[in-house]
Amino acid sequence: MAQKYILALDQGTTSSRSVLVDEKGKIVAIAQEEFEQIYPASGWVEHDPFVILETQLSTLQKVIEIANITADEIVGIGITNQRETTVIWDKNSGKPIYNAIVWQDKRTAEICEDLKKRGLENHVKQTTGLVIDAYFSATKIHWILENVPNATSEAAKGNLLFGTIDSWILWNLTDKKVHATDYSNASRTMLFDIKKLCWDDTLLKALNIDQKILPEVKPSSFHFGDFILNGTKIPIAGIAGDQQAALFGQACFKKGNAKNTYGTGCFLLMNTGKKPQFSKNGLLTTIAWGINNKVYYALEGSVFVAGAAIQWLRDGLEIIKSAEESEFFAQNVGDENPVIVVPAFAGLGAPYWDMYARGAIFGLTRDTGKNHLIKATLQSLAYQTKDVLIAMQEDGGISLKSLKVDGGASANNLLMQFQADILNTVVERPKITETTIMGAAYLAGICVGLWQQNELTIHREIDVEFIPKFTSEKREHLYKNWLKAIERTKNWID
Repeated sequence: MAQKYILALDQGTTSSRSVLVDEKGKIVAIAQEEFEQIYPASGWVEHDPFVILETQLSTLQKVIEIANITADEIVGIGITNQRETTVIWDKNSGKPIYNAIVWQDKRTAEICEDLKKRGLENHVKQTTGLVIDAYFSATKIHWILENVPNATSEAAKGNLLFGTIDSWILWNLTDKKVHATDYSNASRTMLFDIKKLCWDDTLLKALNIDQKILPEVKPSSFHFGDFILNGTKIPIAGIAGDQQAALFGQACFKKGNAKNTYGTGCFLLMNTGKKPQFSKNGLLTTIAWGINNKVYYALEGSVFVAGAAIQWLRDGLEIIKSAEESEFFAQNVGDENPVIVVPAFAGLGAPYWDMYARGAIFGLTRDTGKNHLIKATLQSLAYQTKDVLIAMQEDGGISLKSLKVDGGASANNLLMQFQADILNTVVERPKITETTIMGAAYLAGICVGLWQQNELTIHREIDVEFIPKFTSEKREHLYKNWLKAIERTKNWID
């Protein structure tokens, strides 16, 4: 019997990757290509959609060459993508009418302010689970339609198509036949009713967006269409936004399961089951995935500055040469660190939402050295995670059984142990930390019958389990000091 593989495509913000996963859930080949970031003006960030497509197709070919397999051994394709990034293209020519506007782009802040003035904040929250922000796709679509000549009239004629990056790749892979997305990506547009599972007329009208341009919305594990590779028809069978894919890849299938991805910021997601939980603490409600005719929801909280704080130690203060060094120096500090760093470089995110807060260092004495500062910066990632998880547990009425971790900083054993200690929760780090791409592979593999969902927890091997060791007194004392430091950073800018 020939071996069977799933091909997973991971279209990220700075690079495109392709991965081949075998029947046992092992990665057998990986290829990655970075691409150009375009900054036409201050706060604007764009990508060339054709370059995204080219790099994705190029890495796809490379992994097949590396693994030395034929197209007929690939039984399904899964796609995961940078979310919210917006492309509009002409369906006749296949050409984008403007560059893709990236999720980081802030040009539509004024449009957002206008929506708030029109009293739409509550409607957006109750319908889409989101807050009105330039981060999401809706205002980016509006901007392109308003600023590209004839775009609004061409949209009305049915000549234009909108998509997040998954839709753009899907349309091209299926030879321009399938214009669709999945529930998880649709829920990040700020146009999708996450309870009724349809596009919202009120928001479409408010932003003058014609429904004809929007993709069909399907479950995340679904046969979307086929990609013809060397004459072989391969089903495209799974799509999910990157953070939702990571939640799936971490096998967070039960209500109350949560994962934290430690990247430049931290993305925390908690599975809240089959009903949406709306936050009282500034968290986002989002669709986790659609599978087996059921839709599952998640709460999402972002920490703005995580890995970026370690980069600050390296590039700003130049007290470490690499992120890996931070663990070595931090270990040289004895038991309790008297120093607290609040890395509110760009204000405070969830659950505080104070854009006027600024970073600060507390507890300095004559004995303070660089090791204290490094350790305190690492610990700030764990404290901020605790802030968001407390909010999640309050919102969801769920107590956290364990936290599954991935991303760059999850390799730091000292940080992961402190994370377990300060949360009083077991922290699980898997052997395969490529959880986003595994999520896309799993969704596709389930659809084509390669795996059953309940089998995936077996595939997921734990590398290290970090068990909490602090006494409750010590934990409470440290966290109390953190909260005191947070209070003193608020409203710094007049």
